[in-house]
Amino acid sequence: MPDSKRFLHPEAIKRIARLDLRARHIVEGFLSGMHRSPYFGQSVEFLQHREYVAGDDLRHVDWKVWARQDRLYVKQFEEDTNLRCTMVVDVSKSMQYGTGAFNKYEYAATVAASLSYLVLQQQDAVGCITFDEKVRMRIPIRSKRNHIHSIIESLNVETPKDKTEVYDVLKTITETVPRRGMIILVSDLLGDVEGIMKGLKLLRQRGHDVLVFHVMDDDELDFEFSGPMRFDGLETDDFLNCNPRSLREGYLDALHQFLDSVRRQCAQNVVDYALIRTSDPLDAVLAKYLSNRMSVRH
Repeated sequence: MPDSKRFLHPEAIKRIARLDLRARHIVEGFLSGMHRSPYFGQSVEFLQHREYVAGDDLRHVDWKVWARQDRLYVKQFEEDTNLRCTMVVDVSKSMQYGTGAFNKYEYAATVAASLSYLVLQQQDAVGCITFDEKVRMRIPIRSKRNHIHSIIESLNVETPKDKTEVYDVLKTITETVPRRGMIILVSDLLGDVEGIMKGLKLLRQRGHDVLVFHVMDDDELDFEFSGPMRFDGLETDDFLNCNPRSLREGYLDALHQFLDSVRRQCAQNVVDYALIRTSDPLDAVLAKYLSNRMSVRH
């Protein structure tokens, strides 16, 4: 893992106004000095076994067969296609909240743009879906490097609005993205947790590799408010006048139950999950995550 001092904090990244340049800066920054690596890999299907011959890659040896038959066989795979990745980005009203350099939506858009740039650099294919109560914009999956401009445009023109309805959107994706690939959900997950998990499970049942970047603001995670305040609902007309100090303990208990439930259910459904703060350096978040993916793959 590179030295944390090298990473750029959101305040520095924010100075790069254009999202395409921001994504390029982030990705090329943490990849600099590293060998080109297949961070995501290719989508392949198992075809058959054949007997091992000298020079075969030992990573493809089926050790379970060896344990049963005391003979070495390697797995042969039929390459299906290069990776097909779909970014699914939450543009609901709750994503407007933010107290630092980026609000949640700006942070989420930068994450999605950076990962899209990385996928295209690998000559793999990527598309993008933005949603609130329903799918708002869909950019088809393409592998040409200039496709990043279409994805950036979809992220730039969308402003957070309306409520979050993740289940219906994920269900739509399972029906309209028939070929197995990678689905990356970037959201604050503020909605029906049961519905969200039901949708993620549907994607897994269809054979998709599913990743969740759970984006939250420091205020939401720490609740360091003091003095009389009014809290307004971003997706409702409700409001609350209160002394936040009296609510902090109960709020944090409820928050931790929510986060524990999300983590547990993601693990049960073999969904990769990462909770990230909008104050976290973006390149550090992506580098740590991709490093974890590589360690799992190898």
